[in-house]
Amino acid sequence: MTRIHPTAIIEDGVTFGDGTSVWDNVHIRHGASIGDECIIGEKTYIAYDVNIGNRVKINAMVYICAAVTIEDGVMISASTTFTNDRFPRATFPDLKSLRPSEPDEHTLPTLVREGATIGAGCIIGNDLEIGRWAMVGMGSVVTKSVPDFHLVLGSPARSIGAVCKCGLLFHKFVNSDSGDFACECGLEYTIDGLDVRERNLTTENTESTENKLISVA
Repeated sequence: MTRIHPTAIIEDGVTFGDGTSVWDNVHIRHGASIGDECIIGEKTYIAYDVNIGNRVKINAMVYICAAVTIEDGVMISASTTFTNDRFPRATFPDLKSLRPSEPDEHTLPTLVREGATIGAGCIIGNDLEIGRWAMVGMGSVVTKSVPDFHLVLGSPARSIGAVCKCGLLFHKFVNSDSGDFACECGLEYTIDGLDVRERNLTTENTESTENKLISVA
């Protein structure tokens, strides 16, 4: 069941998955798609044709503009603002008419990949991607793509380390570190320079067992 607060404005053509909650004074424009078990916090604005996956948490007063796609399991904290025009103008050069609000050649996309977290008060640029399980620290200004599992901070945001799926910082970038690293929670990762990847322990253990059987045979 979808729960929608009576003060929310939901335009035509918006679709919701099962178990999603929409809180007070939210405005969702036509054609937006929101998945299962999402939470849309109060006073949040979601533009037309935005796609939001399943189990996404969007806190209060978030602005999500057109051409944004948010995958499953993403957390977007309060007062975050997305953008989609790198060089915006209100009017055409003659100042006699407004530029249209609908997407055009100046509208650039933003993709937030699964499991990522965006902290409170961030500004997210456009024509970029925030990687899987990446984390953007509060108050950051993101001007370029963020790799998977990276923690970025500042204005402009810069990578300072690697974060686990559980949310803990398990490694700080100092030099071009490479090797295998483990988080306190037990999940393990391989880092090669600034490339962070999960270790597939099941596959590794299976291959190790198969090698032993071949050696015995």
